[in-house]
Amino acid sequence: MSPTSTRHPTTSRAVAGGLTYFAAVMLLISGLLDFFRGVMAVDHDDVFVSTPNYVFKFDLTSWGWIHLILGIVAVAVAVGLFMASPWAHALAVVWAGLLLIANFLSLPYHPLWSLVVMALCAFVIWGLCTSGPAGAGK
Repeated sequence: MSPTSTRHPTTSRAVAGGLTYFAAVMLLISGLLDFFRGVMAVDHDDVFVSTPNYVFKFDLTSWGWIHLILGIVAVAVAVGLFMASPWAHALAVVWAGLLLIANFLSLPYHPLWSLVVMALCAFVIWGLCTSGPAGAGK
């Protein structure tokens, strides 16, 4: 057996663990951004764009509470990823998908912020789907 073939499983686990931690950091940042966005919307901050004829138009306070709750749960799931909890890996992929959809639907209200959070969520999904099962880095 060659020396490189004996190191491959260890390298794979290290890469998988690194991707899981990368996804956890990205989910934590996405969750915090969504939390702060929710706080701003509930407070009726002036940073939001007024969109008169939008199909998914909700009251700004409604979008605020949606993003506030999504952000809080995202931060909790990110903490679970850092702790290598068995439930966190799959839930993080689902939750990042929900964050991505919510930010897409509220895109007209704050376009740049939505695009940034959508990109972060895509990185979370990519990182977790390529890192393998939960705890692969252990």
